[in-house]
Amino acid sequence: MRITTRGRYALRAALALAQLGKDGSPVSINNLAEQENISSVFLEQIFFRLRKAGIVSSVRGPGGGFYFARPLEQLTIKAILDAAGEELDVVLCDKQQKDCDRTGYCLSHSIWTGVSELINNYFQNITLASILENNKKAKEFIHGTANSG
Repeated sequence: MRITTRGRYALRAALALAQLGKDGSPVSINNLAEQENISSVFLEQIFFRLRKAGIVSSVRGPGGGFYFARPLEQLTIKAILDAAGEELDVVLCDKQQKDCDRTGYCLSHSIWTGVSELINNYFQNITLASILENNKKAKEFIHGTANSG
């Protein structure tokens, strides 16, 4: 498994959108591009995929931009990576190769399948909301404002 630049940028841009558009207001591609130092042309391609997957919606015109189509609690890292076109399997093996002559007796297949399932489950259990909440707690801890209750 290798997460491409597109996948990494999709996650960064989604997190930036979550922070900049906290109140649900649209955020422009240019604003996100500037915030994350990513090409606006590349971000447009990424957001086209995210919109197609139903993760974001958009508003045209002045004051327009992108906003999340669902609550942050329902948006997982896996959904974002899937929408970006990332393959989260550890290795390509007989499940992608229909003519593999090892199908049915390959002892290592279950190992790689298990690791892929762990990775997919890990990303499926992390939401944008949980990342923002963990970041908030970390900042509070660093600045000494966490409740000591």
